[in-house]
Amino acid sequence: MEHSAWRIGDIRISPIVEMDASGAIREIIADARPAEIARAPWLTPDHLDGSGRLNGVVQSFLIELEDTFIVVDTCVGNGKKRQGATWNDLHTDFLERLRRVLPSPDDVSRVVSTHLHFDHVGWNTHEVDGIWQPTFVNARYLVSDGEFRYWQSRSPSAAGDHRAGFDDSVVPVAEAGLLDLVADDAIVTEGIRLVPSPGHTPHHVSVLLESRGHSALITGDAIHHPCQIAYPDWSTISDFDQQQARVSRKELLIRCAGSGTLLIGSHFAAPAIGRVRRNSTGYALEV
Repeated sequence: MEHSAWRIGDIRISPIVEMDASGAIREIIADARPAEIARAPWLTPDHLDGSGRLNGVVQSFLIELEDTFIVVDTCVGNGKKRQGATWNDLHTDFLERLRRVLPSPDDVSRVVSTHLHFDHVGWNTHEVDGIWQPTFVNARYLVSDGEFRYWQSRSPSAAGDHRAGFDDSVVPVAEAGLLDLVADDAIVTEGIRLVPSPGHTPHHVSVLLESRGHSALITGDAIHHPCQIAYPDWSTISDFDQQQARVSRKELLIRCAGSGTLLIGSHFAAPAIGRVRRNSTGYALEV
């Protein structure tokens, strides 16, 4: 499931796949019916399985710039108790996969969250003697202040697995003094900054990487699958504000198509990176 690292100028990006999530991707994009998918032939074969159905993964990205290591989103995590059977009590080799491109989690200096859904924060913590402890002990965890405040205000009964993820994967980081609450357009480090892309959650952000005249954008869940490049009006049932999510998605596509910025889909199966091109019907992803 792994695929090669990418270079954006001096920045190296390594995707770290935790698990296949094709079933979940199909469930949340209700408009993605076979007849509509067939009208975007560029989706075949890279972005569909052998039966013509949407594919997808849960993955993290390790960013390396000189001697700085940054992790963007941290997947579902092991041993987390979730209501959804797909996500409950996982036991994956995610950390071993990460160590193939990183000597130790202790080398990570920043962890960036595009948003605080449970499948993007899980490896923030791991269990030690029954207690959730930060996984990246030398890192600062960067989270949108507005996003944090929103999930902090949500009750477990209203937010389900997402509030559970907040409690076991975000709160322990805050209690350890490793959490930095930042603006939605914060600079992570030179050449890496957040881009507001609200809608999927109230303060969702994407991550822009720029180096030596090259650029790439990690979408987070502003775009779940390449079919939403062909059909940007297609929402997901997990969007907080579907109309705002459409606006954000279209703004990201305009940005990438107009500037040549590479687009990296957080849930895209390999190939997860490509150039957004305008075509006769809208947009396509050229991989």
